[in-house]
Amino acid sequence: MAAQVEESDDRTVAARQRRRTWSVEEKRRIVAESLEPGASVSLIARRHDVNTNMLFTWRRQLGADDAAPGQPVSFVPATITAESAAAPCPRGNGRIEIVLAGGARVIVGTDVEEAALARVIKVVSRQR
Repeated sequence: MAAQVEESDDRTVAARQRRRTWSVEEKRRIVAESLEPGASVSLIARRHDVNTNMLFTWRRQLGADDAAPGQPVSFVPATITAESAAAPCPRGNGRIEIVLAGGARVIVGTDVEEAALARVIKVVSRQR
C-alpha cells in the first residue's frame, strides 16, 4: 500500500514540475502572433508548447477576440431583389445547404421545421 502512495506522489510532483507559468508579456506576444493574417492558432500553440484551448482563453482574457477600437467593421454585402415566382420544390427528396459566414455548412431536407433549423444555426454559429 505504501508503494502506491509513493508512486502517486511521484506522479503529482512530476505533473507540478511540467506546469509552466506565463507572464502577461509572453501571453500578449503569443496572442499577437496568433492574430496575424494567415496564422494558424494550433500551430502557434504547438510551437510554444501551449494547449490550443489555453491560447483561445488568453485571447479572450486579453480582449483580442473583440473588435479593436477605431478599426473599421466590415459587413457581408447583401442584395435585396424583388420576389420572383419560385418553382415549387418536389416534396421529400430536396436538400438545402446553408453556408454560414464562419465557413460552417448546414445541410437539411426541404421539410425541415423553421424553429428547428433556427436552433441548429444558432448553436453552430456559437461554436465558431
